Amino acid sequence: MNNSLSRRVILGLLALSASSWSQSQTAKASWPEHAVKLIVGFPAGSSPDLTARALAEPLAKALGQNVIVENKVGAGGNIAADFVAKSTDGHTLGLMINGNMTIARILNPNVPYDPLKDLAPISLIGKAPLVLTVPASAPGETAAEWLSQAKKAGDKLSYASPGVGTVAHLGMELLKTKAGIAPVHVPYPGNPQIITAMLGGQVQLALLPPAMAAAQVRGGKLRAIGASSTGRSPVAAEVPSLSEIGVKDYQLEIWNAVAAPASMPAAVASKLSAMVSDIVRAPEMRARLFQQGWQVVGSSPEGLRNRIESDTKALGDIIRSQKIELN
Repeated sequence: MNNSLSRRVILGLLALSASSWSQSQTAKASWPEHAVKLIVGFPAGSSPDLTARALAEPLAKALGQNVIVENKVGAGGNIAADFVAKSTDGHTLGLMINGNMTIARILNPNVPYDPLKDLAPISLIGKAPLVLTVPASAPGETAAEWLSQAKKAGDKLSYASPGVGTVAHLGMELLKTKAGIAPVHVPYPGNPQIITAMLGGQVQLALLPPAMAAAQVRGGKLRAIGASSTGRSPVAAEVPSLSEIGVKDYQLEIWNAVAAPASMPAAVASKLSAMVSDIVRAPEMRARLFQQGWQVVGSSPEGLRNRIESDTKALGDIIRSQKIELN
């Protein structure tokens, strides 16, 4: 290649790079062009729904466009995740839980989206343990006594989760092995329905987000047996860890995050990530999310992707070891 041709090739590559950069900056500056939809895979009043509605107003203010929360319930949140993954309007986001962004395909190869390929990570919002919760009338005056009674009851007890493959479901299946209990699984659409079922005596235990259990625990209608954290969690400081009552080597976290279709331009994803992180880390929002039971994190897209990859392995190991599959 002669010097003249080399010079033309280099100039052409530089021009292409400059054009791509210019287009990227234009997309970043002009987005959003109209209202943004924030999709939630669980019912109104559920933990993801409450977080989405807390985020919507400040995000709308930051974007200068309305943010509309839409609930698309079913399949443990995977219907909503699939809707987000397949959206092509450039203005659809998802408020998702970790199960939807990690092990959906491991649990069921027929899930119509691939979490690792079809979703663009935006920002981690918060994390929390789950709290093992039972009706106030459950036997045993202490958590340890309840656990002893639960071991004796075997499959006469039933537990609820927001669906097969959710972290609450996987966590309880792991807990059955670690704690030596054998309750039968009963799936429900979301945590509000689970609480109603426990209060009505249809199920006897569940792993719940701390804030979902707190009001009923304070009201004396439910009891918190233990949290799935290694030690006391800031968002459930009054609840002993399950290890404190004799369940060894048990640790599990839930988290929620904002995601977009993989087709979202990287510049837009980066802009949005910075906005969401700033919003959730602001003192007022941090306090509001803490009241909802979340220890605020906030992250870059890369930080969220790293968490997705690590949880995909950890939760995938539970699925394989416990031989969990869809019926």
